Formats: sequence, C-alpha cells, structure tokens
Amino acid sequence: MDIQNVSLFQSYSSLDVYHSNSDEPLPGVVIIPGGSYNKIMERDSERVAITLASQAFQAFVVRYPVVEHKDYQAAKSAVAQAFDHIVAHAQELDVDVNRLGVLGFSAGGQLAAAYGNTAHTKAKFVGLGYPVTKPTIDQRMGVTTEDVTRLVNKTTPATFIWGSFNDELTPFDEHILPYVQALREHNVPVELHEFSTGNHGLALANEYTGIVNNNRTDEHMALWFPLFLDWLKRLG
Repeated sequence: MDIQNVSLFQSYSSLDVYHSNSDEPLPGVVIIPGGSYNKIMERDSERVAITLASQAFQAFVVRYPVVEHKDYQAAKSAVAQAFDHIVAHAQELDVDVNRLGVLGFSAGGQLAAAYGNTAHTKAKFVGLGYPVTKPTIDQRMGVTTEDVTRLVNKTTPATFIWGSFNDELTPFDEHILPYVQALREHNVPVELHEFSTGNHGLALANEYTGIVNNNRTDEHMALWFPLFLDWLKRLG
C-alpha cells in the first residue's frame, strides 16, 4: 500500500490517500472523520481507512480545517475538493468512480450528508455514523453549520446510517430520525441500523479502534461494518 498526503486548495486541508495496487479499478470510500472540529480523530480516520483497504477498497481521509482554523463552509469546500482530486486522478489511483462514495462520522457525518446532497456530488453512496444532522450542537463545536435534513432531494445517493439509542450527543430522535424521514419523503434508498448497545464515537467499535479510543468497544455495535459492506455489495 502506498500512503500519501495531498494538499487541497482549501487552506489547512489535505487528503490522505491509501492507495492499494490493483489489476482493476476498485470501489473507493472517502472518509470524513469526526472530532467536533477540535481534532481529526484517529479512530475515525486512518484505522477505518486501513480496514477498508483490507476489504479491497481504495480509501481516502479528508483532513478539513480544525481547532483555530475550524469553519463549516471551509470544511465543505475541502470535501468537494477531495472528490474532485480523486475523480481527476482516478486512473492512477485505481479507483472506480462509479463506485465512489463517502463515509462520515459524527461532525464528519454532517459534512458527508451535505456533500451527498449537492447538485453535482460525485458520491454514489453515503454512509453516516452517529451523524450530526442539525445545528443543535454548534455552540459546543464552535462552528455555524446547517440543517442537512433540508438539503435532501430526489437525487441524494443511497444512504446507510447507524447509531446507538444510548447516544446523548446526537440523539436518535433529534438527528438520525429526521434525516431518515427526509430520505424516505424523497424516495431515497436508505438502510438504518440503530443499536440498543454502544454509544457515540465508537468508530469501528472493535479493539482496533478501541485502543486509540479509551478502550471503548461494543461487539454488537461493531456489526455495522459488515452490514455496511454487505449493503455496498447489494448496491452493485
């Protein structure tokens, strides 16, 4: 595997590329980590990318502006630029642009949803893990975001969502449920897994992410990942 970091035009932003050599183009996943704009969480970024690479995906991680440079609109620009770079270099990156999607966690889930709903999105599928979908925690994060449920439209890509009923940061009724309802209202294919165990910020919820996440794991919630892979296979 060849791991590179590519600078984006958006200030304080870059793209980590986890390029697997392949005899044929592979599906690609652009990962947008969480971290409440205070940091790029390792649990949501490189460890998810490496795990996806082990399943024959080309994986990418968007590093958007955080800490003193944090800005929601700038982060959105970074995501769009990341996709533009991947598509422009698809041949050398061995990625199938018709099977290229986005996977966002927490605050990164809001960015993933926003990008998926744009008119010219290059994402063919969207994965959202315990996502922020409304500006209810803007003060906590120190940014001004938007209600992405209002952005959903009939061209929004098929979406896979998971979370936990124990999540108090982005409660199901306030964040996931309204987004799923918006998808259903626009006839967007959606698969939802809301677990009775686990919590916010568990990433893969296994030992691999747990060792950089205060040993936070949950065997049941960890099922989201094989379910996600199976969902992608069925998308074609």
